[in-house]
Amino acid sequence: MNKVLFVATAAKKHIVAFHLPYLAWFQDNGYEVHVCARNDFQVDEDPNISFCHQYYDVPFERSPYKWTNKKAFDELRDLIEQNNYCLIHCHTPMGGFLTRLAARKARRRGTIVVYTAHGFHFYNGAPWLNWLLYYPIEKWLSRYTDVLITINKEDYERAKRSFKAGRIEYVPGVGVDVEKYGSVDIDRKAKRKELELAEDDFVLVSTGELNDNKNHKTIIHAVHGLNNSSVKYLICGQGPLQNGLLQLVQELGLEHQVMLLGYRTDIIEINHIADVFVFPSFREGLSVALMEAMACGLPVVCSDIRGNRDLIEDGKGGFTVEPEDVAGFSKSIKLLLEDASLGESLGYYNKSKIKSYDTKIVLEKMKNIYGNVHS
Repeated sequence: MNKVLFVATAAKKHIVAFHLPYLAWFQDNGYEVHVCARNDFQVDEDPNISFCHQYYDVPFERSPYKWTNKKAFDELRDLIEQNNYCLIHCHTPMGGFLTRLAARKARRRGTIVVYTAHGFHFYNGAPWLNWLLYYPIEKWLSRYTDVLITINKEDYERAKRSFKAGRIEYVPGVGVDVEKYGSVDIDRKAKRKELELAEDDFVLVSTGELNDNKNHKTIIHAVHGLNNSSVKYLICGQGPLQNGLLQLVQELGLEHQVMLLGYRTDIIEINHIADVFVFPSFREGLSVALMEAMACGLPVVCSDIRGNRDLIEDGKGGFTVEPEDVAGFSKSIKLLLEDASLGESLGYYNKSKIKSYDTKIVLEKMKNIYGNVHS
């Protein structure tokens, strides 16, 4: 059997979360599918990856400054040398960096190396240190990349201008199951009661890790600026800033308006009982959480950044605001609070637009790429 290898920093949070349809396609077409990623499953969870014949638990770290990545590189290089892969598809910055270095000999023997950049760390408005560190590395590594896949228009145009990969492709993210997110039948009243929300509350929701990049504090300040007790803000996710955000909520006296819900398995239901999806990130590639909210028919107020602009045009589907513009977020939320019909029309536009990002469409694009490079 021909063998393919998928590589990412984390097994559960990346491979399982985003790539199972692609593993399934290879398996259905007679390939032996291998996965290499750090085991980030919980202790009581079975690290089972569907459609995977062989899983390698390799200790990748997200930070480029962790010496553990040297051990990860050695293990990755050895398994690539031991297996005659016809194709390797790598993801995440460290996964892509280490894999392309480790696969240089394999490429000379005919292995195809594909790298999906889920949002370069250098972008318009990025800190100068990001450009100094990541841009030269990515430009250098592009020569060891047979196919470089970008997921937003800004990255695609920059890669086409500057990088020397064999081919550069644009694919609109990993896709979203539009039918799954759009056809949920939910008891809105019961779900709101479960979350301790009133029927007439105006509910904002954000989904994402509690870290500096996701910038939840801007929305917390925006809610405070609205001075309206009926506005409730639900934050779904875990992360290192949890205690800091809880402290900010207490300092602003918003304990009854801002709720940190932690990790949730019912995001679809929460989206369907919310009124607005708010997304103030500083950096995104092409956010799955944002696409899911659009598929649920929510209007969006998001940061005016790369990736978000691919999905939300200001005034169509929602409003775009500079990431730290607290007053701008408050103003946009207030417009939707005061005009229910506006929110409905923006949400309807989103449900229509997101159809072109459906997983089935993205999978067809990827099948064409895989087929062309391996033919």
